[in-house]
Amino acid sequence: MALDKEHVLVVGGSSGIGLGVAQALLEQGANVTLVGRTEQKLRAAKERLEAGDRVSTIAADVTDENQVRAVFERCGAIDHLVITRGAVPLNAPIAALDLDAARSFIDLMVVSALALAKHAVPRLRRGGSITFTSGISKDKVGPGGSVVAAVAGAMGFVARALAVELAPTRVNVVSPGWVETPMWDEIAGAAKQQMWSDMGTRLPAGRVAKPADIAKAYTFLLGSELTTGIVLDIDGGHRLI
Repeated sequence: MALDKEHVLVVGGSSGIGLGVAQALLEQGANVTLVGRTEQKLRAAKERLEAGDRVSTIAADVTDENQVRAVFERCGAIDHLVITRGAVPLNAPIAALDLDAARSFIDLMVVSALALAKHAVPRLRRGGSITFTSGISKDKVGPGGSVVAAVAGAMGFVARALAVELAPTRVNVVSPGWVETPMWDEIAGAAKQQMWSDMGTRLPAGRVAKPADIAKAYTFLLGSELTTGIVLDIDGGHRLI
């Protein structure tokens, strides 16, 4: 198995894409540490994965640098860092944009990713990898999408810079399109199933992705020793429509 006995830290691993990535990593032979904000969700994720002591959990708020530092002190040496944590997109017309909310969203999505990379370096195997997560908002921008587009686009430039700075450690980004995750309960509520169905009929791939579909992109990047500094789009062709 490509990742046999390697240790992967998955931030945002208690649900959605992160949980799907954790499952795929376990199937590849890796040991996984899940990081999330809520102990209860982490316990539920560990039980769902059914992998015993191959799965560890750490509850932390990664917008707090002291808690980020503590995560790496607890988890010890790692081979790979995967950051999948997400948040409901901040959408607002520029004329009505709440700048405090914008700063909070940027801190949550970009600054916390930088903090995780910063504190990973002393614990991360030289030649291992860091994989960030972006999204379709960098390519398909609608009215009110300036902040989320800036955040999604920023991760590609961060990865390019760190791929040079941290070489031979590899740094990449996975950019999903729509994915069937619990976040959609907050985005669309009861309308989510109809929205997924409608989008599926428009996508060249014919359906909206599930976390297991997206997880394949992460396992590819972790195992691909000559892939660094790229953004891997896995969006079912969403960029094309």
